[in-house]
This record gives sequence, C-alpha cells and structure tokens, in this order.
Amino acid sequence: MKILLVNKFYYLRGGDCMAVFAIERLLKDNGHDVAVFSMQYPDNVESVWEPYFPAEIDFSSRDMRGKSAAFARLFHSPEVARQFKRLLAAFQPDVVHLHNIHSYLSPLIAQIAAQKGIRVVWTLHDQKLICPVHSCLRNGRACEACFKNKFSVIRYKCMKDSLTASMLAFMEACWWNRKKLSAITDAFICPSQFMKTKMTEAGYSPAQIEVLPNFMPQKPLPVSAKADYYCYVGRISTEKGVESLLQAAERLPYPLKMIGEGPLLDACRRAYSSRQIEFLGYLPSDTLFPIVQKARFLVIPSICYENNPFSVIEAHCMGTPVLGARIGGIPELIAEGKNGYLFEAGNMTDLLEKIDLFFNDDTMQFDYAGISSEACLKFAPETFYKRIMKIYNLE
Repeated sequence: MKILLVNKFYYLRGGDCMAVFAIERLLKDNGHDVAVFSMQYPDNVESVWEPYFPAEIDFSSRDMRGKSAAFARLFHSPEVARQFKRLLAAFQPDVVHLHNIHSYLSPLIAQIAAQKGIRVVWTLHDQKLICPVHSCLRNGRACEACFKNKFSVIRYKCMKDSLTASMLAFMEACWWNRKKLSAITDAFICPSQFMKTKMTEAGYSPAQIEVLPNFMPQKPLPVSAKADYYCYVGRISTEKGVESLLQAAERLPYPLKMIGEGPLLDACRRAYSSRQIEFLGYLPSDTLFPIVQKARFLVIPSICYENNPFSVIEAHCMGTPVLGARIGGIPELIAEGKNGYLFEAGNMTDLLEKIDLFFNDDTMQFDYAGISSEACLKFAPETFYKRIMKIYNLE
C-alpha cells in the first residue's frame, strides 16, 4: 500500500510530529511505500520529498507580502494546491493520512485528495476542528462555547487576545466548517475516547470517528529502581499547567526535573529558581528516557483538554507511575492505585497532597514491572498497526 503522510512540520516539534515519524517508520517496517508532505522549514528532517513542500510562511510577518501569503494559506493557497497535486501525480497514494495541517497547509489538501477519489484519513491531535484556537481553553478554564457558535472566538478574543487574529480564526473555522470537512474526510482518528465524545458533542458523526491511541514507537528502557525525584516532560506553556506545578514544587522539599521547551521556559527559570527545581530544556530520547525510567513518578498537570499524551505512555512502558490532572484524555490512561493517581486539574491543594503522598505514604506501593508489561502490550506497535490497516482499508 502507498500512504502519504501530511503534517505542517517535519521535525520533532511536538506530539503530532512524534506520531508522524513513528507511523512513517512503522509503515515502512511493514513493507509499505510512504511519502511525506509538509511545509519547508529550517528545522525539518531531510526528506526526498522536500522538493514538493510549499514554502515556509510566517504568521508574525510584518511585511505585506508575507501577511498576504499567510492569509492565503488559511483558505486556498495556489502554491499548496500546485505542490500537492504534483506529489499526488508522482507518488499516486492509496491513502492520504492527515495530521496537523490547519493554517500552514490547510484542509485544501483533503479537498484535493477527495476530489481525486483518494481515501482520506485524519488523525486529530488537538481540538482545532471544534475550537478555532484548538485548545478549548479560555482564561485558564475549559471552554466549549465554539462547539455550537464559532462567533465566540471573536466575542472573547480567544486568538492571542487580538480582535484581528480572532476574526481570522473565525473566518477559517467558517470556511472549513464541519459539513465541508466531514464531506472530504473518510475517517477521523481520535487518540482518546474523550476527544471522540467532544467531536460528537460538536456535531460530528460518531460513525465517522475511530478511536486509536498512540503507540510506543521504540523499545522502552527496562524497569528500574526509583530515585527520590519526580519529573515533568512536555511543553513549558500555560495550557500545560506548569505554573501550578512549579508553585507547588517550591513549597515542597522534593526534587523536580522539568524537561521540555516552550514560551514560558525563560520566564519560569527566572521566577522559580529554588534548589529543588531543575530546568533541563529539550532532551533527546537517549537522555530523557533514563530520567523518566528512574523517576518516582511523572506528573502531567495540564489545565487543557489533553488528548493521548506520549509522555504518559512512555512513562508507563518504563514502569513509572503517573500523577495526572483529571481532564481530557488523561484519566483514560491512569488506573488509580495501579499505575498512578489523578488530581483535580488546577487544584493546588489536591496537587500538593498527591505529590506528598507519592513520597511519604508507605501504603502507596506500585508494581513497576506490572505497569510496564501492561503498557507495553496495550501500546505495542503491532496493536496499532493492525488497527490502522483496518482504517486504511475500510470501504
């Protein structure tokens, strides 16, 4: 089978990119031909398909030509259409598998593929199809106002607290509306049941949605004895709840290792300089995994609707329990008392108490080997491959 994977970036930038690289390797290992379509970008991994990539655009550009190019990408970019059609003609895929495409490439890609009779499958890594700013978050709280009325993005200036940016987000959502997207997509893939539920509540047909969690793309490190520290792995940004975690960590005596980059990294380094908090920035897997492997637990304090976090899957596959916020798809991954615990998202008291329990409650005993073996089976590449093949071949 010939599969064309599409994502707006082609480097290890976030969970969507991790998924694309993992699926690309899995499909190739199973004998399939795989091509990639993305946007040109300095950090992209080298690809033989790069000559087909449309040029990079910058939404923060102050140049009028740059602004016009960025605006065109939201709706109908002649360059994207031309380059994508060239790639379709050269590769002739059986399936086009979309990931994160809005704004930089746009659903125009799905429309072109559908018009040519090619099967279109779309993995949803965030809530962009039901929330114009993709996060379902407003003023630090979950918001679903746009599920029924997209004008809410303008009313509350949700996009960068800017009326202009919010109007563009509104126009994009209206142009690529639910009716149009449903007509040009054969199957939507939600990595969590939670996301499918929210998609359905926003009007999408449940019959068109498949639930398929992410998988562990590489062999995890074996279970290890646990050290006296805990860790966070992910983006250092507001929606991830990192400020609440850091405030809690300052009040506790236990070492916390913060791993990841993001817009709040420098500010957090300055504001939270306690001896027990260590900011490690981005780490490659061979450095990251041993830290997660030996951590007493991983904490994921998000205040947004998380989908199916790779960090939780990786931790569990290495036998490390997880303390997760009770929000989005996180509770689907955590069986309390068995492979971790949950706390109320944004509740400082609950977070402090749960962190303290992990270090001081002698009754909190985890079967680390059991956590690992169950997760490695549940999130095995073979399990994912069988499911994705059924979705690709579904008539």
